[in-house]
Amino acid sequence: MKPSLLVLIPLNGTSRAKIEAAFDVVYAPDAAGRAAALDAHGETIRAVLTNGTTGLAAAEIDRMPQLELISALGAGYENLAVDHARSRDIVLVNGAGTNDHCVADHAFALLLAVVRDVPQLDQATRKGVWRDTLPMQPNVSGKRLGIVGLGNIGEKVARRGAGFEMEIGYHNRKPREGSQYRYFDSVEGLARWSDFLIVATPGGAGTRHLINAAVFEALGPQGFVVNVSRGSVLDTAALAQALTTGTIAGAALDVYESEPHPPEALLTLRNVVLTPHVGGRSPEAITASVDNFLSNARRHFAGEAVLTPI
Repeated sequence: MKPSLLVLIPLNGTSRAKIEAAFDVVYAPDAAGRAAALDAHGETIRAVLTNGTTGLAAAEIDRMPQLELISALGAGYENLAVDHARSRDIVLVNGAGTNDHCVADHAFALLLAVVRDVPQLDQATRKGVWRDTLPMQPNVSGKRLGIVGLGNIGEKVARRGAGFEMEIGYHNRKPREGSQYRYFDSVEGLARWSDFLIVATPGGAGTRHLINAAVFEALGPQGFVVNVSRGSVLDTAALAQALTTGTIAGAALDVYESEPHPPEALLTLRNVVLTPHVGGRSPEAITASVDNFLSNARRHFAGEAVLTPI
């Protein structure tokens, strides 16, 4: 008999078919379906598949007495009740490493788009505007790139920066052993040194509004910021003020505090590029994430150690 799995996130047909081959799936990718699924199936659910944004609350965990495995499909797990799950000896896993290349690609796409003003140039071209009436934008190559969070994604961002002959600096809570890049012990110090700041740090209470007015002031009027981490990491109101007053030159965000609603304070600003939290989404990344979940689940239900524990 296949174990019962509660799926709380949307899945495409191929992913869902793969998972249904291994599990008795209860599919509830929206709030109404989620509540109904817990009412109808909570007593028999043995595993949950969610993500960092959707999460899983302690009260929901308590409605599943047989729950033994919780998986976040991607790397993030900021809205999972991790401590509560551990108090019940529930195994926690995530998709660490499965979409790193995709996120790093998207971070650089955003950086190039906002620094080179690609969206505005596209619109101008469609209106018949020629280059002589448009402002020139700076190079990306050869500049100083600051990375907030030199984890797996941050490391891949750094490699892409090296391909653009950029000087790389980073901030973590502590230096990364063996790293060739310049370490800064504060975000403000890194921002002051950087031309461009890419944010790739985990979300959660410990990093809320880590990127704030003081960081924008340090980055300066020629500086650009890109956020591909979590919306909570960057203070949206402070960013809107910095962009409006020219404290920084521009910003590009794949994540924002108001998700899934767009950040209203930024929508009318010319020097912003926005995408709807798609940095980690590609056919390759989704396939890798689902395969990683299935590998973790197989190992867990066979009594073996999981591959990517939280």
